Amino acid sequence: MSVVTNTTTIGAIDAPSRRNTELMMMVFAIAISVFAYANVGLAMDGKIPSGMFGYGAGLILLGGVAHLVVRKFAPYADPLLLPLATLLNGLGLVLIWRLDQSPRLIQRAEYLYGAYSPDAPKQLLYSAIGVALFVAVLMVLKDHRILQRYTYISMAAALVLLVIPMFFPAVNGAKIWISLGPFSIQPGEFAKILIAIFFSGYLMVKRDALALASRRFMGLYLPRGRDLGPIITIWALSILILVFETDLGTSLLFFGLFVVMLYVATERTSWIVFGLAMSAVGAVSVASFEPHVQDRVNAWLDPFSKATMEQSDQIAQSLMSFGSGGTLGTGLGQGHSDLIMFAANADFILSTVGEELGLAGMMAVLLIYGLIVERGVRTALAARDPFGKLLAIGLSGAFAIQVFVVAGGVMGLIPLSGMTMPFLAYGGSSVLANWALIAILIRISDTARRPAPAPAPSSDAEMTQVVRP
Repeated sequence: MSVVTNTTTIGAIDAPSRRNTELMMMVFAIAISVFAYANVGLAMDGKIPSGMFGYGAGLILLGGVAHLVVRKFAPYADPLLLPLATLLNGLGLVLIWRLDQSPRLIQRAEYLYGAYSPDAPKQLLYSAIGVALFVAVLMVLKDHRILQRYTYISMAAALVLLVIPMFFPAVNGAKIWISLGPFSIQPGEFAKILIAIFFSGYLMVKRDALALASRRFMGLYLPRGRDLGPIITIWALSILILVFETDLGTSLLFFGLFVVMLYVATERTSWIVFGLAMSAVGAVSVASFEPHVQDRVNAWLDPFSKATMEQSDQIAQSLMSFGSGGTLGTGLGQGHSDLIMFAANADFILSTVGEELGLAGMMAVLLIYGLIVERGVRTALAARDPFGKLLAIGLSGAFAIQVFVVAGGVMGLIPLSGMTMPFLAYGGSSVLANWALIAILIRISDTARRPAPAPAPSSDAEMTQVVRP
């Protein structure tokens, strides 16, 4: 008796989905946030805060919906990205609620506006909208390679978003907001995702020309004149943003993202050297004649000088907050970072972490950000298509650059930028854009980790027979 079967040396790779691991990590992330909420209430009032169960229920609902959607629409996605984002969002809500209880901030708001409105409920609403956007991206975007079709449309949309704030009044010296009645958005947060899509599509087509056609000079491979066009254009745009919007953070993010993606696409170190040199020349030139940028640089160089303190003592208060925290911090709810005033829950929310959780807490928070970036880079390495690789590295790079720019600014490492710490700081635009960024990374990781389909039967396979006696 003989049996004829189709045989092949290639089979489907049975990769685990890791959804139960993600569920366990989500429970852990929500439990840490609820514990921190109770800790703040006990430290400030000596009792469990009355809103703790509502806060916990809200986090469980948002996290549960996000997890179920990932389980349904991206079953092979990276299991750590969603829990890490949920943990940062939850800790941000706790820190904003802690600052809402500050008598100094309440008195200041009543003096300036006649009434006080806490920010934590609004941030919870923004988080719910952000999770809804996260769900919509995963349900609509079935394959990330579809975004490649919209390479130049993404660039045009990003430029529109970056230009529009020029026509609105400056807020705290920078034109980065669009204000429509009671609502205001920061379009630069969404522009970073669109720019990453454009760079990915553009570099996927041009990377060979940029990598292979170059001239050697003093040990560096310099690009040809005809290939300098894109980097000169991006450099000029970043300088225009810096001049007309006085937005140092977006300018750094914009140019840094391009240099990182260019290096990854071409593997040429000379692009990094060339990009950093151009960035330094542009920044020094603009800082020499733009008053707002000059003020930021002067405050960075000497934050405790009389001239700086007369204009703003925020950076000095921030540095003193980090110094007061020491190694283990004063404890949640027991610091004085509210002395920074109106920016305490936005640009300077990391100062509250440094003072109340100390160096250990700061390292833990930065480690969470680092893990998100690391999972994004791991997703890029696992992606099977060049567009997905570049897009994952671009989104991870944008996230990392923003964290570095904000953290470096409040710690005094670089001039203050005015951007917000992803997920942690108060702000609807930032929360929405970063949830969308996490959704795209999850979509790419799902495609990268999805088992390869079983190969179709081949006519050649008919030639192979297994004969059993």
